Amino acid sequence: MSKQINVALIGNPNTGKTSVFNALTGLNQKVGNYPGITVEKKEGLCKLPRGVKAHIIDLPGTYSLNASSVDENVVIELLLNKNDKDFPDVAVLISDVENLKRNLLLFTQIKDLKIPTILVINMADRMNRKGISLNIPLLEQRLNTSIALVSTRKNEGIQHLKDLIMDYKELSLKPCLDTSTIDAEYFKNLKNAFPNQDLFKLWLVITQDVNFGNVERQEIDLSQFKTKSHSELKRLQQKETIKRYQFINDVLKEGQTIDASKATGFRAKFDRILTHKVWGYVIFFIILLTIFQAIYDWASVPMDFIDSSFASLSDWIKNTFPPGIFTNLLAEGIVAGIGGIVIFIPQIAFLFLFISVLEESGYMSRVVFLMDRIMRRFGLSGKSVVPLISGTACAIPAIMATRNIENWKERLITILVTPFITCSARLPVYLIIIALVIPKGRFFGLSYQALTLMLLYLIGFGMAVFSAYILNRILKTKSKSFFVIEMPSYKIPLLKNVVITVVEKTRTFIFEAGRIILAISVILWVLASYGPGESFTNAETIVRGENPTLNTIELEDKIAAYKLEHSFIGVIGKTIEPAIKPLGYDWKIGIALVTSFAAREIFIGTLATIYSVGSADAKSGENTIKNKMAAEVYPDGSKVFTFASGISLLLFYAFAMQCMSTLAIVKRETNTWKWPLVQLFGMSSIAYIVALISFQLLK
Repeated sequence: MSKQINVALIGNPNTGKTSVFNALTGLNQKVGNYPGITVEKKEGLCKLPRGVKAHIIDLPGTYSLNASSVDENVVIELLLNKNDKDFPDVAVLISDVENLKRNLLLFTQIKDLKIPTILVINMADRMNRKGISLNIPLLEQRLNTSIALVSTRKNEGIQHLKDLIMDYKELSLKPCLDTSTIDAEYFKNLKNAFPNQDLFKLWLVITQDVNFGNVERQEIDLSQFKTKSHSELKRLQQKETIKRYQFINDVLKEGQTIDASKATGFRAKFDRILTHKVWGYVIFFIILLTIFQAIYDWASVPMDFIDSSFASLSDWIKNTFPPGIFTNLLAEGIVAGIGGIVIFIPQIAFLFLFISVLEESGYMSRVVFLMDRIMRRFGLSGKSVVPLISGTACAIPAIMATRNIENWKERLITILVTPFITCSARLPVYLIIIALVIPKGRFFGLSYQALTLMLLYLIGFGMAVFSAYILNRILKTKSKSFFVIEMPSYKIPLLKNVVITVVEKTRTFIFEAGRIILAISVILWVLASYGPGESFTNAETIVRGENPTLNTIELEDKIAAYKLEHSFIGVIGKTIEPAIKPLGYDWKIGIALVTSFAAREIFIGTLATIYSVGSADAKSGENTIKNKMAAEVYPDGSKVFTFASGISLLLFYAFAMQCMSTLAIVKRETNTWKWPLVQLFGMSSIAYIVALISFQLLK
């Protein structure tokens, strides 16, 4: 029977913790949330020698055990609670070879908790180029630990790290230094009051109330202990930090040598260009244009293949399986619905590919720094840039990321405007509508379609910033905040990390959206295949009587269209049609708008399902989603998807709050339904008005 040990990966942000996690777990990992809080939890399995498995937990990045945000507090809560199922048997502290001094502060704190701790010095391949040399035996002796010198880029040191994890019981539990000397009498009284408790653990529980708010007491009742005031405790924390850095400086004077002539140069020159007040924005704009052009050019071939494959599969099922309800459900409901989302896998994957490369290279931090100059003019915190940029992937984790903003009003404004940012769920809607209504010409080598997509992203960002400015005036935010961001070293993106990120993000996108789409597709098929009253039941008789001269195929299509219009879904669509007709939409688009509130990308799956029901004249392989939408016409023969209605739809989705999951997260983060409802009605009103004006002007 194999044994399993818990391993916690801990470290400062930008130390390559994710790279080490990926090197240990590969694709054998999953992402979820910690119970009761919206903080991402990454965990995976790693096989060790002798049949032992390591359960690896990648904890949120933190600079010390003095938490100031929810994600940092997660680290402390776990390390203080031995009863937690994820409590580590061994902690692996990931440090960056270029920032060892700063990283060791956290290391010395974890050692004080008497948890077996391994020190990983990452990015070892940069040592020669940066003129850094380390005396590993001396560092191990002074820090009372074992050290793994690792380069995930060259895949060096990972096996040694696995061996150290395997032999974690041999690690010294001796702390690096005695911090109780900062106030010997206070810590003596603390020890006397709680003789059976670890002194540093007591100190952490006391100071966490100061830094963060009430934390889990972990069966330690401090109510009877006369502690110090908040200001006195803060001063003691500062003295503790100074004492730790004095120890770290002494250790590194002996164990580390740095050639100053090699330490700087390239990075500073590059930073001057990429964060320049003019050229920085120009470069960022060019990079965005290139990304959107590539999304269109590179993804077109696999998308066309997927689209025609699903159309052929649907036709094959109809022609091969015996006629009946099950065959129709499979071909027109399930296959059509899934095809409506799978077709966008190439473009979603390319989007995550580019985002991953920008983050891995260190460029994204420069973008955040650059955009801070704009954000401050509109009343947003500099830290708001992180949620707004991460909102291009998904609004849900972006809203979670606002927990790093200390000021409540600034955080609230960021939460309220983040859904305006174009997320990956909007991408399927944008891509199919743009392909239908925007011509294929080019302007200076850039296609009109890519430029339109770029413009939609800019409109979303512009609306977010403008809304923040208005909210800032309404909510009377007066507080000041300081924006601090670390600029990581430039790195050539590690292929393994990029691949894992793309696979994980795309897989999450498919399965999270896929479950909803599959369920809604089945419901839609049922609603579209059955109907109330005589009109639906006697559809064939009515249509034959009104159209005696039609041939068989034309008659079957006419019957299918008539039944669809008088089905349950047709009745619902016809009911809401008067409200959306001024926007240029018919009742079928209205149904898609309603269902896409579950998730924006369902818009395409809904139309694919509706247009598939009863389709009789399509040739195998030509019955694609795009072809169905392009061929859709009103009774008078005019096209449903025109330039005017297409632009109206694009702008509606640019501004509408079409995502119930985002509303649920906003409710959870604000602890009230007031702000989600303000978002829902406010954004929907803006979307309706803008779509109405655009259609009426362009029609």
